[in-house]
Amino acid sequence: MKYKIILLVFVSYVWGCSSTAVQTAPKLVSTERTINSTPTDIASLHRQSQKLVSPPFLPVHDQAAIGGPRIIEVRLQAEEKMIDIGNGQTIQAMTFNGSIPGPIIVAHQDDYLELTLVNPNTNLMQHTIDLHAATGALGGAEFMKVHPGEQKTIRFKLTKAGVFVYHCAPGGIQIPYHVVLGMNGAIMVLPRDGLKDQKNKTVNYDRAYYIGEQDFYVPKNLEGEYKSYDSSLIAMPEILEVMKGLTPTHVVFNGAAGSLTGKKALTAKVGEKVLFIHSQANRDSRPHLIGGHADLVWQGGSFSSPPVTDYETWFVAGGSAVAALYQFKEPGTYVYLSHNLIEAVLLGAAAHVTVEGEWDNSLMMQIENPQ
Repeated sequence: MKYKIILLVFVSYVWGCSSTAVQTAPKLVSTERTINSTPTDIASLHRQSQKLVSPPFLPVHDQAAIGGPRIIEVRLQAEEKMIDIGNGQTIQAMTFNGSIPGPIIVAHQDDYLELTLVNPNTNLMQHTIDLHAATGALGGAEFMKVHPGEQKTIRFKLTKAGVFVYHCAPGGIQIPYHVVLGMNGAIMVLPRDGLKDQKNKTVNYDRAYYIGEQDFYVPKNLEGEYKSYDSSLIAMPEILEVMKGLTPTHVVFNGAAGSLTGKKALTAKVGEKVLFIHSQANRDSRPHLIGGHADLVWQGGSFSSPPVTDYETWFVAGGSAVAALYQFKEPGTYVYLSHNLIEAVLLGAAAHVTVEGEWDNSLMMQIENPQ
């Protein structure tokens, strides 16, 4: 009974914060007015429904656009669920479509994205979505607030080419809380004529992987053991206290330590060009491929600027996504990690890439056995 009373009081506080945020926010153009002011030729555009898939994979897509702009229809569902973040430690996560990160969406510049956000009545929390690829209305977050049992749809034009983060942003303390419990993902907006290298020549990729880096803040009990909770609402006060220290207890790729290693490793072949899309919705990161490089890096995630070349380690600013491409030259197991080695080795921010092919002695060979 005691916990039920605490939960009810806390829910009232959360909804009260949300209501206050809505009342005090600057007055925005209504959804109805936005629809009425939309150019009439949008109705004639071809519609394409995109089947989203769980990371690290990308949905089926064309690297260069075929024909004119389209309306890309996608559906995201907020799912509050318990997940294992590695070594048996569980958290009450908040996700898009059940995965951390949420699925990556792929479209082309000048396409329109028509996104439906569903919040099932089985959830406890209000959700919304801030799309860094969108223009206006807090990235759509003001239009897309949905209580449990509701859904909303927004349409916006993809005016910038690059890779962009999206995340839940209900307002106030709920924003960082929802993000660090897993509610973030990415959109890749390709140039209509595809990617270009530093000499403005077309570059294609043979494979593409999406890696979402996630920081978690799990409280400990008096015995120094990580705690588990029955719901994200009950966990919120203690997790917020850990978050204030700005020191994560776990830093992982794709939701859990070991999620992209061993039998779950990424794969490639010698000679293939692999595009790595790396996002971090909350903190800075510095990806590095041990045994390889980044032939091309689109800094800041922008495809409108020429990529830089031959980087050993590249930078992902918090709240952004970055794309890097590498053509594998030797077989073996590569380690893709955050080159904050403490986070990579001790906290879990590492992945494996298993590459098949023939060894090239001209690049490396052992000339003397151990003695």
